[in-house]
Amino acid sequence: MPLTQALKEKIDSIVAKSGTKQSALIPVLREIQNEQGYLTDESMEEAAGILGLTPANVQSVATFYTMFFRKEPGKHVIWLCRTLSCALKGAEQAEHYMCDKLGVHTGGTTPDGKITLMEAECLAACGTAPVMLVDDDMVENLSKEKIDRVIEELRKD
Repeated sequence: MPLTQALKEKIDSIVAKSGTKQSALIPVLREIQNEQGYLTDESMEEAAGILGLTPANVQSVATFYTMFFRKEPGKHVIWLCRTLSCALKGAEQAEHYMCDKLGVHTGGTTPDGKITLMEAECLAACGTAPVMLVDDDMVENLSKEKIDRVIEELRKD
């Protein structure tokens, strides 16, 4: 899907505020993903052309950071923290429970397209571990009951 004129104008504004075109890359990719839902090869090639970068340079950034989706995610995205504090408090068990409940592996999307389950390196809530970020909402002190409630609400939507 080609970049819209409105999106190109937003990109021009981002580039104008950045010190260099290279430093504009991540904000530009975020803007494209915000508008299109994920990054396609075509959108990254267009971004490369606008920024005067190689497509390989753009793709290397897009594939390095987990915040960028290369395929369409579910309507809702659950990010489960897997760093040490969360791991010590049961994140691995929570992940297995969610995978079983959703019928997907981490990184997958439910067949109905509603929920994508991802791992996060750190969600900066070590004191209330284990935690997950559901869209933009932090859910702390995870338990099977909390996970069940969250998944039930997301499935209703």
